Amino acid sequence: MCGIVGYVGQKTTMDVLLGGLKRQEYRGYDSAGVALITEDGLIASAKKSGKLQALVDEVTAHPLAPGHTGIGHTRWATHGAPSDVNAHPHVVDGGKLAMIHNGIIENFAEIREEMLEAGHTFLSETDTEVGAVLLGHLVEQTGDFRTGFAQAVNRFQGAFTVLAIHQDAPNVILAARHNSPLVIGFGDGENFLGSDVAAFVEHTHRAAAVGQDQMVEITPEHVRVTDFAGTPVPIDEFEIAWDASASDKGGWPSFMAKEITENPDAVANTVRGRVVDGRVEIPELSGLGEDAIRKFSRIILVACGTASYAGQVGAYAIEQWARIPVEVQLSHEFRYRDPVITPETLVVSISQSGETMDTLMAVRYAMERGAKTVSICNTQGATIPRESDAIVYTHAGPEVAVASTKAFVAQITALYLLGLQFAQVRGTLDDTAIARNIAELQALPGKLEEVLTTGPEIRQLAKWMSDTPAVLFLGRHVGFPIALEGALKLKELAYIHAEGFAAGELKHGPIALIDHGQPVFVVVPSPRESAEIHSKVVSNIQEIRARGARVIAIAEAGDAAVLPYADEVIRIPLAGPFFEPILAVVPLQIFAMELADAKGLDVDQPRNLAKSVTVE
Repeated sequence: MCGIVGYVGQKTTMDVLLGGLKRQEYRGYDSAGVALITEDGLIASAKKSGKLQALVDEVTAHPLAPGHTGIGHTRWATHGAPSDVNAHPHVVDGGKLAMIHNGIIENFAEIREEMLEAGHTFLSETDTEVGAVLLGHLVEQTGDFRTGFAQAVNRFQGAFTVLAIHQDAPNVILAARHNSPLVIGFGDGENFLGSDVAAFVEHTHRAAAVGQDQMVEITPEHVRVTDFAGTPVPIDEFEIAWDASASDKGGWPSFMAKEITENPDAVANTVRGRVVDGRVEIPELSGLGEDAIRKFSRIILVACGTASYAGQVGAYAIEQWARIPVEVQLSHEFRYRDPVITPETLVVSISQSGETMDTLMAVRYAMERGAKTVSICNTQGATIPRESDAIVYTHAGPEVAVASTKAFVAQITALYLLGLQFAQVRGTLDDTAIARNIAELQALPGKLEEVLTTGPEIRQLAKWMSDTPAVLFLGRHVGFPIALEGALKLKELAYIHAEGFAAGELKHGPIALIDHGQPVFVVVPSPRESAEIHSKVVSNIQEIRARGARVIAIAEAGDAAVLPYADEVIRIPLAGPFFEPILAVVPLQIFAMELADAKGLDVDQPRNLAKSVTVE
């Protein structure tokens, strides 16, 4: 979950490192640090706890000597509390070697005891320093940086990406990855490494993902990739599809505010090129084959957090359209319950980053048992799509705010496209129904633009509620996972108690939470196409209103039935039942952001959270 950057070349190395860390700060912001090999051949480093700005202030007040080889790191703490001494890089071996690390070295205790017996000492509480000391020990024993590095990474167990520099190899960065992301950036007389392409997209659009159990050596002139045994492996280069300006705020007060306004583009870009002559065609699914799609007897969607709620929304639609049983399972629970998987099972993973460790492990588990796998992902070259049988990229563009917004609506859109293509192949929807649903998808960007105009109204509501200790969310059918997502956003951003419930569950326990003045958001389905569910939700509203709840209804334009029972009504445009949730979630995103802002909180970097969860 940490952000890593490495650079060799003639640019001002400190500028490259700090710029790369800034664009990856969403990956970790407990502490940050840099190390570089100076022009006189020594290693200079600086690191500070807190957000990246603390490091920037430090190197501004006390500049490091210039150099052309360097590594940088933003940390999300696992082993050891956030502090200056626990921050990376860890400089060892009398100042000759510096190492940074993303992940967890699970056998650190064993290695630490071995190094203590060998006479080494430790300054920090981290597993990373243990790895760095082992690396320095092996370099000293072998007399060679590359040999010692290879031996060290073959000793590490767990999930890790490590980058190291040594003063005896002043123009070299060595790196390795196992179950943790690493990408290469290719330049002219310079090369880069990063946890993701944001680390170097300002400087180059040429990139390659480093595969599982591979090592990398970069110098200004060359890039060499091998497996852990030292055998060279081919490099599969790709072009980054967005530029550095996409990861800038662009004048918005926060990345989250910017990304909420990009919801319409996220949907449009995900649909673009996938509707041909009135039919859904996802070229990336061609590898599955139509025969396999016809034979699938079960679909399992695996995901974590917000992505799992996108899966729950998508499951309703896929099951109805394609007539295949669909279930949603949390990635971190999936493989531990010994699920029944056959060659006719399709496992669809959903991950914005494509590096979510629990989801990656679920995909590998499914493939080992013969299932076909499809990845829904927003990040080019990420591990999960590379290891899956097929990929549906969402094309939402970089999402920097830790709490997901536009990636969520893009994930639902991708799931709907998947469901419609499966329905076509299996013949479970006629041409009229396919055309109607495609038209609904294509109309969503314009309708989302309308929803965004409710921003000022929701901002005022959030200010009024800035001292609210708890908020509840209710929904039925596809509105239920939207209620869950609305509650999650509020927990993530405003640090208050928030719960989402299926409205039908009220009388089975949760109604006990309703007291005078309790705010409750209710996602109200359309009275036009979901009349039965609509009447039940209106009854639920009456039940909680009778017990003193303050009801904020999210309802379609023209729905008069909720007016007598709602204290506030936020309107969304008319849409089909499966397309309402994409519209209804946006006011909840805005509300969570505005309430957090009213409380003076950082909406882009909530406490204790990181964007990409790369450890189990």
